[in-house]
Amino acid sequence: MKRYLSPFAIAALIGVLALVGLLTYGLVQNEPDRGIDAALQRGERPKALAFELEKLGGGGSGSLEDYRGKVVVLNFWGSWCKPCRTESPLLQRWHERLSQRGRGTVLGVDALDVTDDALDFVREFDLSYPMLKDSDEEVYPGYGVVQFPETFVIDAKGRIASIRRGPVDDEFMRDEVLPLTKEGA
Repeated sequence: MKRYLSPFAIAALIGVLALVGLLTYGLVQNEPDRGIDAALQRGERPKALAFELEKLGGGGSGSLEDYRGKVVVLNFWGSWCKPCRTESPLLQRWHERLSQRGRGTVLGVDALDVTDDALDFVREFDLSYPMLKDSDEEVYPGYGVVQFPETFVIDAKGRIASIRRGPVDDEFMRDEVLPLTKEGA
């Protein structure tokens, strides 16, 4: 004699399968875009995503295009981020070094943050490099940013040459940024 599943068991099985499907879909959709990383591993320099954002604290907007022709150290950060606090003085030193030579800049993008906290952070570390605010989370997801800080080194032609997913150090800046300042010089 054949045994059939009861209607309750069939409904429960369908429910479990639907739940597993939804969870799988959610994980796939929330996976960060790592296309930039893959392109760099292949030796390519993908074009940096263009954006325009409000300046941190107001006073207009700024864009990546404003720095075309210069090396840009694009740093995504938040005032609540402990590694961001550690790397900020280093980024300030490198901004001074790059801007004195007229070959580059550090460009900070504050995200997932309270504006007053971010401005306190900038004052605390006496940061003078340009700062933008990604208030609507419109830029950092396009770069595949999932942790803070993350830094993208963009060459003078507007292409991503290197990434550091985590805090930068002097060695990274010497090895990944300085050589770009000499390209086409």
